[in-house]
Amino acid sequence: MALHTQIAFDFDDQQQPLPQKKAIVKKEKVIVVPQEITIIKKKSTRGRKSLKEMCIGVDLLDIPEDEILFQKMYYSIGKVAAMFKVNQSLIRLWENEFDVLKPKKNGKGDRLFRPEDIKNIQLIYHLMRERKYTMEGAKEFIKNNKKADEKFALIESLKKLKGFLNELKANL
Repeated sequence: MALHTQIAFDFDDQQQPLPQKKAIVKKEKVIVVPQEITIIKKKSTRGRKSLKEMCIGVDLLDIPEDEILFQKMYYSIGKVAAMFKVNQSLIRLWENEFDVLKPKKNGKGDRLFRPEDIKNIQLIYHLMRERKYTMEGAKEFIKNNKKADEKFALIESLKKLKGFLNELKANL
């Protein structure tokens, strides 16, 4: 079976610009312009954030200072999820996976997190979201490094100091 193609020639010397054509492809926008193709990728909202995006969002967590945090005995799972800007289901998953998280449950079965639990969630959040550990890697880190809390507290205090110095530099 022979494949026939037809070729058309235009011998007119006047060049007319091609009209702009737009075609939308799944999650990409393709704009065809004469002698140029531009592909604009739409940013996906799924999956993990890049390290650059994580560095931008680190200061945006709503975790209160220790003096304020330890004023209350218990925090609901909704408040804890709002502090870390994650879903409640992720907090429940971390509770099932990590032995250091042991929230109390009231008669209705609602989880009540102590300030110590919130500090542990902060460590887990740091390992998994900022340092990009896997679930197993974060478990091993917490299990093998008994002084992980102290190291994390030191890192957090250095971050606060860096933020203060950057703010001071910006105000000069």
